[in-house]
Amino acid sequence: MVIKISYRLLSVLILGTALASCGSDADRKIEQQPKPVSSKPAITLIETPAFNQDSAYAYIQKQVDFGPRVPNTKAHEECAAWLEMKLASFGLVASTQKGEVTAYNDNKLRIFNVMGRYRPELTDRILLCAHWDTRPYADRDTKDLNKPIDGANDGGSGVGVLLEIARLISADSNGPNIGVDIVFFDAEDYGKPESSMVGKANDSWCLGSQYWAKNIPIKNYNPRYGILLDMVGASNAIFPKEAASMHYAPEVMNNVWAIAHAMGHKDYFSNINGNPITDDHIYLNTIAGIPTIDIIHYEMGRADFGSFHHTHADNMSIIDANTLKVVGDVVTQVIYQE
Repeated sequence: MVIKISYRLLSVLILGTALASCGSDADRKIEQQPKPVSSKPAITLIETPAFNQDSAYAYIQKQVDFGPRVPNTKAHEECAAWLEMKLASFGLVASTQKGEVTAYNDNKLRIFNVMGRYRPELTDRILLCAHWDTRPYADRDTKDLNKPIDGANDGGSGVGVLLEIARLISADSNGPNIGVDIVFFDAEDYGKPESSMVGKANDSWCLGSQYWAKNIPIKNYNPRYGILLDMVGASNAIFPKEAASMHYAPEVMNNVWAIAHAMGHKDYFSNINGNPITDDHIYLNTIAGIPTIDIIHYEMGRADFGSFHHTHADNMSIIDANTLKVVGDVVTQVIYQE
């Protein structure tokens, strides 16, 4: 997601503090913790297929080419159909959960949660997810505030990385020995603007994941854990250990970060403890009961998701193939380590 820092407060008690959302500002300082000393043995990295960052970049460009993917628009419907088609073209069992949700302003939104399943016959599974919709307002910009944004990073980047992962694991004849479910959540970014006097902010974000968590379209679905990707394409991105992830799924987060560090990516996957953020993983944890972490870009010193966040600057010019490569390689490695 992309906007100036502003914190949407969620009425979920985590670590004795309110959750700060992907779509709001915060003044509070983030406490920097010393890096813990680990006594665990070094991780032996399994060989994996190569993640193609150019392919991931092209998938982001394709999404942006549809135009802003705002619910109830033609671009939104066309992109949803393309996402399902693309997952199916990789050999995954693809489907779309259709529903209707009510936005903070009482607008009824048609939503499409798009899902692809790798080796659906396996009961031992993990969940990978991202949101694919875009912000209907550039409410952190200084001009055209009421116009939707491209959402290249906030919406497009996580989807681009996961599409490339779907392609490479399906093309690998010696693929991972675990089932993988990829879900693209809708209506994540339709939350109440801070300046709006209409509606309530609580739970106004992440409407697609809330709907999915309450209506999981797979019987007895019980994956080991989930990994959410949000805003994973900007240059020099830093991913702190987001606090809600550490509360709900510390073992998952520590394992992912340990693998990232073993791969030499300490500069991206920081050991600094971050703020709790309202994102799709909150509802996967609290409603669906799936221990899920959030890999999300957050600039600690500025307490911001980036100067482009929820502005028209969130376009292809800020997408960095190097960042896509790092995130894609790490998530691919996590899958194969299973």
